[in-house]
Amino acid sequence: MASALSYINFMIQKGYLSDVLTICASTGDTSASAALYASYLQPQVKSAVLLPRKKVTPQQLSQPLGSGAAVFEIPGVFDDCMKVVEALSENYNVALLNSKNAWRILGQESYSYEIAQDLEYDVSKTVVVLPIGNAGNITAVMSGFLKFYETGIISALPKIIGVQSEHANPVYRYYLEPDADKRKFEPVTVKSSVAQAAMIGNPVSMPRVIHLVKQYNESADRRMVFFVEVSEQNIMDCEIVANRNGHIACTHGGECLAGLLMAKERGILDGQDIAILDSTAHALKFAGFQEMYFAQQFPPDYNISPNPDLINTPVYIYPQDLDKVPAPGKPLSGEDFKRFVTRVAKEIATKLDLEKA
Repeated sequence: MASALSYINFMIQKGYLSDVLTICASTGDTSASAALYASYLQPQVKSAVLLPRKKVTPQQLSQPLGSGAAVFEIPGVFDDCMKVVEALSENYNVALLNSKNAWRILGQESYSYEIAQDLEYDVSKTVVVLPIGNAGNITAVMSGFLKFYETGIISALPKIIGVQSEHANPVYRYYLEPDADKRKFEPVTVKSSVAQAAMIGNPVSMPRVIHLVKQYNESADRRMVFFVEVSEQNIMDCEIVANRNGHIACTHGGECLAGLLMAKERGILDGQDIAILDSTAHALKFAGFQEMYFAQQFPPDYNISPNPDLINTPVYIYPQDLDKVPAPGKPLSGEDFKRFVTRVAKEIATKLDLEKA
């Protein structure tokens, strides 16, 4: 998005454009980024975003609103928003900021360059795992690595694994057919998914996927791009496991970890591979799904049954033999406060099975 808005800013500074309205369809993260960067360029640039009503978390919705964008919610899912945005860009003078826009894709290619740089340009034992939504990320990453390979900056291409939930899996289904001549792309009707940004049944970049997968495999002289499908259960379980191990993965990061484990199960990975997983947002943007998991309140259409070993909820400590406890504006003092501290500390020590010092 920085690349796209930088190009628009360049065009404005050169006098080629003025009073630009940027517009995008989003499941939350694209709109947040577009609105934020556009706000830097006011009043020359204004921002409008389309979101599927009730399919965006409150945290995601707050970002474009806070950045001052015009936010429109419409019935349906992301695919419906995308069709409306395409119609607007074809009939009105607006700048489309979805991954269909080359300015966006060229910026996203830097993901590949940074991976190569961090690994000192040896990616021969690397596998990059990406969630597939509108297919912008995976096509940008393939394109970036191909450019580095063709110019000789890297001497091998890393494996690419695209991951989709079984609730939104058109790319995975396309590549189930081993014979390329028999493959036929068919959009799917998406179901509820915790990986909301990937809940897309008709990716706008699908033609680029088909072209680049073929080019990538041919350049490597063997199959190097793979697609796996994971369950909603695995996505949520893996997000929580990742975060219990020091990460701040969102649900899409959980989708990638689930995809990595599936790829390992299928024998796609080598034991020496370095795996790089794409988590497209901060965990707090999807905190509501974690809350539903811990509270065991997922609606049936998600097909998620929380694992008791992963559930974590707060424990309220209120010793019943205490006559007085502190409250906002009503602190305790003297013996009452001392008794409160002693009893609460003892209760917590018992819960944690602590030994006396």
